[in-house]
Amino acid sequence: MIIAAMLPLFAGEAMAQRCLLGMSAVDVKADMVNGFYTGNSRDCGYSFGVFYSVFKGNANTWSFGGEYLQAYKPYGEKGRIPVAQFTGEVGYNLHIVSDYSQTFHLYGGVSALGGYETVNWGKKILVDGSTIHNGDAFIYGGALTLQADFYLSDKIALGAHIKERFVFGNSTGHFLTQFGAHVKFIIE
Repeated sequence: MIIAAMLPLFAGEAMAQRCLLGMSAVDVKADMVNGFYTGNSRDCGYSFGVFYSVFKGNANTWSFGGEYLQAYKPYGEKGRIPVAQFTGEVGYNLHIVSDYSQTFHLYGGVSALGGYETVNWGKKILVDGSTIHNGDAFIYGGALTLQADFYLSDKIALGAHIKERFVFGNSTGHFLTQFGAHVKFIIE
């Protein structure tokens, strides 16, 4: 009986224990916002986030988390004004495709988000004496995500993602494109 139970292991039929119903994971994400950020970029930004995911049937996931995002609005010839967003997010990621060995997974997701946006950290007067008319605001909206995960082991995955955020309730712009990398830690 033991030999019969081990035959699938030697025949290449054993599958990794990944993305099973009820498993959970923590994702740590780092992104660029609206382009590639360098020290000289005037309108790009960055974001960081932590998300908790719960796997449902067919490797689909529910995710819950928060993000800090900082983008910049060009001002004058060389200046820029910081716009920071603190958001919470709830989303559903639909498993699109994976390889036979469960090493690669591709997801498409939709999420709802809400939070707070601050322009120039609440300072209305700029260094040149100009006044900012855009104010701080509570924001809401959603996001569409495309995410790829590459499992290094049953407990750790590296990934890349692209996200388009639709944010309303503010006066600084409604669309933000994020792209970046993440590390996923499976905690079962």
